[in-house]
Amino acid sequence: MDMDFVAENGLVLLGCGKMGSAMLQGWLAGGLPATSVWVVDPQPSDWVKDAGVHLNSTDLPEAPGIVLIAVKPQMMGVALPALEAMGNGTTLFISVAAGTTIAAFEAALGDKSPIIRAMPNTPAAIGKGITAIVGNAHADDAQMTLAEMLLRAIGQVVRLEGEDQMDAVTGLSGSGPGYVFHMIECMARAGEAEGLSPDLAMQLAKATVAGAGALAEASDETPGELRVNVTSPHGTTQAGLEILMDEDAGLPDLIRRTVGAAAARSRELRDG
Repeated sequence: MDMDFVAENGLVLLGCGKMGSAMLQGWLAGGLPATSVWVVDPQPSDWVKDAGVHLNSTDLPEAPGIVLIAVKPQMMGVALPALEAMGNGTTLFISVAAGTTIAAFEAALGDKSPIIRAMPNTPAAIGKGITAIVGNAHADDAQMTLAEMLLRAIGQVVRLEGEDQMDAVTGLSGSGPGYVFHMIECMARAGEAEGLSPDLAMQLAKATVAGAGALAEASDETPGELRVNVTSPHGTTQAGLEILMDEDAGLPDLIRRTVGAAAARSRELRDG
């Protein structure tokens, strides 16, 4: 299964906000013909209108190769009935909608439908996301590989051992950009407290976090090794890290509780 399969059998994209548009942009750039894509979205952007895809057509393919569900969770009840006729067949359903379980899709679409649930994060909007995927019993390896290939349009992809890991993924990478944005805010405020102008402090904080993240990804060394490398004995970084790495009042416990709270909330939302 590859892009030729998708091009021949068609892809239905249900919901085309920032995440859907980022994926669509990647697929079209990768050679998927716009005429093989059907987009269903009540408020399409001008970019989507000009992309050359079938937009809000009442004539969807009967058995498309892929249906990618990218609607907001609260829209799911309205969106799914339109897809029911495509269930229990050869169509592969991939969902990037947060919080909706595979069991819920099986109930709506038919329990013989191949379904893959994916959890991306917001840097996907610029192709820098990371997406975790897990499939049901009817999603075979070729379909998992196809989903991985499609989702690489928005960044890295990892496979989970089971859907029960999705709550931890939600707490770490799904919600994680929010934690990092707040860290940037806090670093900028601290720079202001030390005498920098707000604009300069924010520029320094953004570039530092972005640069350190890029270096951590590009380096063969672990983040721990990189940290040691930049920490001169009795120097400025060490002075700062002594506060940050404090086991009782520092970052280790704070981040553990932060990720834990988000994962716990994910479990609550899942279990209703």
